[in-house]
Amino acid sequence: MQLSLFLIASLCARLNLAQETVLGAYIFSRHGDRTAKSTPPSSLTDLGYEEVFTSGTYFRNRYVASGATSKITGLNTDLFKMSQITASAPYDDVLMPSTQGFLQGLYPPVGRQLGSSALRNGTTIQAPLNGYQLIPIEEVQTGTGSENTAWLQGSSNCKNAIISSNKYFDSEEYQKLLSSTKNFYGSVLPMVNETFNSTQMSFKNAYSIFDLLNVANIHNATIPSNHLLTSDVLFQLRTLADNHEFNLAFNASEPIRAVAGATLAGQVVQALNETIIGKGKNKLNIQFGAYGNFQSFFGLAQLAKANPDFYGVPDYASTMTWELVTNASADPFPSADDISVRFLFHNHTTSSTSQPIAYPLFGQSQELLAWKDFVMGMNKFAITGQKAWCTACGNSTGVCAPTSFSNAASSSSQSSSSNSGSGGSGMSNAVAGVIGAMVTLGVILGIELLALFIGGLRVVSKKRLAGNDASPAGSTSKA
Repeated sequence: MQLSLFLIASLCARLNLAQETVLGAYIFSRHGDRTAKSTPPSSLTDLGYEEVFTSGTYFRNRYVASGATSKITGLNTDLFKMSQITASAPYDDVLMPSTQGFLQGLYPPVGRQLGSSALRNGTTIQAPLNGYQLIPIEEVQTGTGSENTAWLQGSSNCKNAIISSNKYFDSEEYQKLLSSTKNFYGSVLPMVNETFNSTQMSFKNAYSIFDLLNVANIHNATIPSNHLLTSDVLFQLRTLADNHEFNLAFNASEPIRAVAGATLAGQVVQALNETIIGKGKNKLNIQFGAYGNFQSFFGLAQLAKANPDFYGVPDYASTMTWELVTNASADPFPSADDISVRFLFHNHTTSSTSQPIAYPLFGQSQELLAWKDFVMGMNKFAITGQKAWCTACGNSTGVCAPTSFSNAASSSSQSSSSNSGSGGSGMSNAVAGVIGAMVTLGVILGIELLALFIGGLRVVSKKRLAGNDASPAGSTSKA
């Protein structure tokens, strides 16, 4: 009898899984392998291009292709449709090409048959490059050149976040590590003395030093004093860099330090909410940005409670994905009460042999959250508008000047008047654009313009690090 009940329960679970429909998704990805930031300008390497292309191909096979494992309902299979997809990235020598490479894998050339059209005079025109698809990428002006800046928090322009990050350098934990690792960093100097001098060799520049040696370890045929770069030394450099960057990206007692993750959370909620209120018109959002967005979101969403590896810096081409799913019929489009959200993460390049894993958000145990619960959890820390960002950051000039809000209010009033009855997200396109710009900024934070941060690190276990502290569906139209 017990065996029969078990078999029935297993069958029901399988039926529920088989009935699940993916309604939309939001993918946030880090760029592919690049050259070192301490030797600007940084640029995407051929390896990095291959990494993001491979990830794009994986997500094609997951969401787009006719035989996709989790096909997004109604999403065009071969020919890209502009109304269904939104892609964005800062104009940057690493981030913009990474986005292009990913999209090439997501929607590859369609060939001669689909990549041709007939003119009135009977001439058949073949699209160049075997039907290569031109997918627009929204340019985020604020993040221009962000992969060449040494201090990513500085490009956030968030005054309070910068102040909060700077506090880490006065903390007892930082001072202890600065002192205890002095000899270790001194021993590494012979390998990097063409870029760093002895006064720069300390925990203060932990990420910059690791980045340079990590890139060299991947690409350089020879490294000065390479006998010093053992696996144990590289491991320790990586671990210290992870610790350094997480503390700059997040602090539980000062959430504003994680402004990048907060603005990303607002962007995700807004985009998925628009998929719901638009009944699936926009189905897939793709955004590229820096690792600071990842780490600050990891902290805010309490992901380390699910896996301590979330204290580490995500590697090149890592992805976070939020899926909108339902077990109800997708035709007509289901109500918000029948929709749930699943969060997935993958460290480094995603492929058919190394796929994303679902993790529970907000420190609880469920991998699948009802839409209203997901929104409630995200809204505890999400920044969902320009005015909210300005208030949180303590900024009062530029886009935060009082006149900016007056102009925005006027535009919003005119828009509401001309679009009444059409349904909207409650946020003007101008404000949404500002949020997009803020989210794609890499907010992780180093300090002082010493040139030098960023690199591809693997996510590592918490035990390798020093200890650190580290609205319902009916009301989501504002999100």
